[in-house]
Amino acid sequence: MELTERELSDPWEGVLVAPATGTEAGVLVLGGSSGRIERERARLLARQGIMALAVRWFGGPGQSPGICEIPLETFLDAVGLLRAEGARRVGVLGLSKGAEAALLTAVHDPRVDVVIALSPTSRVWCNAGPGLDGAQRPYRSSWTWQGQPVPFVPMDDSWTAAQPSSAPVAIRGRYERSEKTFSHLVPAAEIPVEKARADLLLVAGGDDAMWPSLPFADHLAERRRSAGATVRLIARDDAGHRPRLPGETPAPASPHFLYGGTPEADALLGAAAWPHILTALSGRS
Repeated sequence: MELTERELSDPWEGVLVAPATGTEAGVLVLGGSSGRIERERARLLARQGIMALAVRWFGGPGQSPGICEIPLETFLDAVGLLRAEGARRVGVLGLSKGAEAALLTAVHDPRVDVVIALSPTSRVWCNAGPGLDGAQRPYRSSWTWQGQPVPFVPMDDSWTAAQPSSAPVAIRGRYERSEKTFSHLVPAAEIPVEKARADLLLVAGGDDAMWPSLPFADHLAERRRSAGATVRLIARDDAGHRPRLPGETPAPASPHFLYGGTPEADALLGAAAWPHILTALSGRS
């Protein structure tokens, strides 16, 4: 399929990729803590007939250098751009911290028709990296809404990794410890997905070594079902934090973190989710 591709620089860096023949379906594509613009994923979706907007939402010009007090209005503005470009059905697809942002965007923006949350969390966490002031401590929310910090769960800094300091680290235990230590803060930090008008598709691996995304996804699904709202959960017990969609290159290993799963299991999870992703974004049953 022939595509058109437009580089963006204002109000954020990004790329808008669309079928040359046009489409009424659009999706905002959000990466996780890597901070990169998910160009490959945007092109993959555009080749399936879906306009895809991938943006840098932190670490760019005028933005917070870390995931610290990021205005949720950033994502609402991106939804508005997709609408202005002719998308009548708009989705938000995010991975990890990008999934956290996608879920919160749908809670606050009724223009969002569907959220695809890959390796999600069910609650808001503290900052990962510095804010605009360059400071990482004290812990602050990852997000703001209308200028106010969104309630969050901080990290328990008494947790230590089981691996040697020179080896890549599995940090899932840090999140599990922190939600127990700060259990009194968890209820206010829960993402109220039952309030979102959007349909919800969750994709999670049981071997996620970054955070417990499958238990988080189960919790999100239960909140939706309890409210009579739509939800679908696609899971594999042997997959990790980075499901790979058909046509994507394998995720590279990290010198810093263990992600869990295997390339084979992560690809199988992405393949299982792929038809549901396309159906959800296009609105066709």
